[in-house]
Amino acid sequence: MHTIDLSKYEYRTDLVIEEHLEELTEKDIQKKQYKIGNIQVEEMDLSKEGSKKIKKKEGLYRTISFQDITDKDHYQEVEKVFIKVMKELLQSSNIKEDASTLIVGLGNEHSTPDALGPKVVEQVLVTSHLFELGEVEKTYRKTSAFSPDVTGSTGIETGKLIKGAIHAINPDFLIVIDALKATNTERLTKTIQLSNTGITPGSGVGNNREELSYETLKIPVIVIGVPTIVDLVTIVTDTFQYIYKHFSYKLDNLDNASMKLIPESLQNYLDYPDTLTKEEKEEILGSIGNLEEEEVKQLMSEVLVPINYNLMVTPKEIDFTIKRLSTLIGQGINKSLHIHFNPTKRA
Repeated sequence: MHTIDLSKYEYRTDLVIEEHLEELTEKDIQKKQYKIGNIQVEEMDLSKEGSKKIKKKEGLYRTISFQDITDKDHYQEVEKVFIKVMKELLQSSNIKEDASTLIVGLGNEHSTPDALGPKVVEQVLVTSHLFELGEVEKTYRKTSAFSPDVTGSTGIETGKLIKGAIHAINPDFLIVIDALKATNTERLTKTIQLSNTGITPGSGVGNNREELSYETLKIPVIVIGVPTIVDLVTIVTDTFQYIYKHFSYKLDNLDNASMKLIPESLQNYLDYPDTLTKEEKEEILGSIGNLEEEEVKQLMSEVLVPINYNLMVTPKEIDFTIKRLSTLIGQGINKSLHIHFNPTKRA
């Protein structure tokens, strides 16, 4: 197999958890994992040296992983975890409880996979205008919010609009919400990443704009993102891994009589380990079966990218999921910022 230069194909992820973290040392990154019920939380403190190795900005990253928010009880569990992680990130970023904030929802509200930011802003409690009237309880923080839309609609760089707003209202810190790109289909709409490292709008689809960070804005920037798209290279590569799991599951249960009672449509092998040998993989997929996962990814990039078929894909239920996620994150932000926030009683 010839060598392929992946740099030509701009193969990237917005999630730090999907980077090759095994290459980093303890000096590069400090990691901690824990579970709250069925929800996984992973804390990562990336050093300057580590940031150079995986090309992610130095700072604090917090990742919340879950399976479902359509169920009311699970939704509330995820919201509680989000609030806990958000409050801890604000504290770790040395942001005071009375610090004022500007909340910015990046994205295009007319494109559902990219509408997370604007939809979250609709849920945010704004209080800055009430502070001018002197009618706000001490337990509420001074907050402002807006959605700058996309440059293609306004003709103005997103960074310039945000800088203008910052200059006008002078907030102590910025919260940015945006849709992200993943390189694992299982993480789509089931992961929330929080960080204090800033963001480059449009980077997920190769349309980089001006960076929003402490370096460019001179105030702390908290970023909240959810992966809503993957590219076709990722889907095809993941499908190869699902094929191996599927055949492993079938072969390991050939003599299991109870399996005959389970319909094919209910045989979930997603978490089943890949137990196939190299010979079995080659028998199933020919010479491609000999390739490692990264090599399959390289091959698919070489095949699909030059002909512009590396499509960006989103789940079919994205409309409903974005509505649920935006409400969860919006209300989670409110409860994180305002000590006595009551969704039934506005300030």
